[in-house]
Amino acid sequence: MHKVVRTDILAPSMFLMELEAPKVAGKRKPGQFIILRTDETGERVPFTIADSDSARGTITIIYQVVGKTTDQMSKLKEGDSILDVVGPLGKPTHIEKFGTVCCIGGGTGIAIAYPIAKALAEAGNKVISILGARTKDLLFYEDEVGAISDELIICTDDGSYGQKGLVTEMLKQLIDRGEVINMVVAIGPVPMMKFVSMMTKEFEIPTIVSLNPIMIDGSGMCGGCRVVVGGKTRFACVDGPEFDAHQVDFELLTKRLATYRDEEIEAHERFKCKIGRE
Repeated sequence: MHKVVRTDILAPSMFLMELEAPKVAGKRKPGQFIILRTDETGERVPFTIADSDSARGTITIIYQVVGKTTDQMSKLKEGDSILDVVGPLGKPTHIEKFGTVCCIGGGTGIAIAYPIAKALAEAGNKVISILGARTKDLLFYEDEVGAISDELIICTDDGSYGQKGLVTEMLKQLIDRGEVINMVVAIGPVPMMKFVSMMTKEFEIPTIVSLNPIMIDGSGMCGGCRVVVGGKTRFACVDGPEFDAHQVDFELLTKRLATYRDEEIEAHERFKCKIGRE
């Protein structure tokens, strides 16, 4: 059992949870994730580790309520427990001094981009961060990302905060002003990562994305998280979750993410009905 140390609401339907997981906290590196199970009948769900505190033996995850498990997690309070936490899983982000790195986080992807941007800054890179959200209310971690960035650009789809526009438009502004970008890290919704990748490929800027396909056991044995990268099958849980964006088959990834959408909606509806009767 893993005790819930802290919970917080970051934005509508967006939550932070700090969990006791000392072995994970002591070993995790940027880019890695956990798979958790809330209870004995719960599904196994992957979450990237947004932060950790080895002294306290805790890890922090950030999630958006989109289905049964995340809805169930949002109702947990400090002192409650999660049954299983397995990790750290996946390959850590390759960190070195590249030069100028643009770290792009969209939606919940901000939580994944933050520890990577922090590690890149600590390695001596100039870090330009772009954070994007549909509206101001859905933006989070602005102060945390700003503190480790040489430059922070905020944009919202509706213009309610920062610049109005998409992260791709902000990236294009950097390129147009003559900024020499040696690496781009883009993490967020699949369409966002796809269009960032298309732009950086045009300008021949190496780009890394973090993929979160359907995942079950985290060992590569089940094959549920398979993705196609460079025309070859790879498994996000053991070969990733980060890949060369210019080699990712985003069309296939999008289709695979929708495989169990109807079943996920049905399970969520049953859970909400159950809660409503209690």
